[in-house]
Amino acid sequence: MTTPPPSRPLRLSSVSIQTEDFDLSAEVAALRSGDAGVGAIATFVGTVRDRHAGQPVAGAISAMELEHYPGMTERSIEAMIDDAFRRFDLRGVRVIHRVGPLQIADQIVLVAVTSMHRGEAFQACEFLMDYLKSEAPFWKKETTPEGARWVDARVSDDAALHRWGIVSGNATGA
Repeated sequence: MTTPPPSRPLRLSSVSIQTEDFDLSAEVAALRSGDAGVGAIATFVGTVRDRHAGQPVAGAISAMELEHYPGMTERSIEAMIDDAFRRFDLRGVRVIHRVGPLQIADQIVLVAVTSMHRGEAFQACEFLMDYLKSEAPFWKKETTPEGARWVDARVSDDAALHRWGIVSGNATGA
């Protein structure tokens, strides 16, 4: 009879705000390492996209820059992760968000979640991303042929967070 590998303590989480890129495979491997109770891993990677797929269009994005308040941003995301652990049966969470100048196709954000079951992992990953899009203290500036512009919050991002029972007025000025 073989002894199962020991499981690490439940509730592993970490947040990194960084300028350098990340390796999805390495991050997932680290998140699930030593935890025999992981039955599901859900990930989301957001990238800088060319909304017009290379077609010359007024307002097309050529680059992006993200800013944050060091310390405040990490605490905000850690509080959101605590909320996710209360809402969902999770084993681990890893959030990486890049800041600084980014180019088209660069990775911006990683949300990785482990759980015993896929439903919890999928829901928690979506919940965390909805929070990051609407509540995390980041400021985004897009560069276009016409110049740089700060990006306002979107009503659709507030609505996505609302379905989790969280009211946000970022897009409406409330």
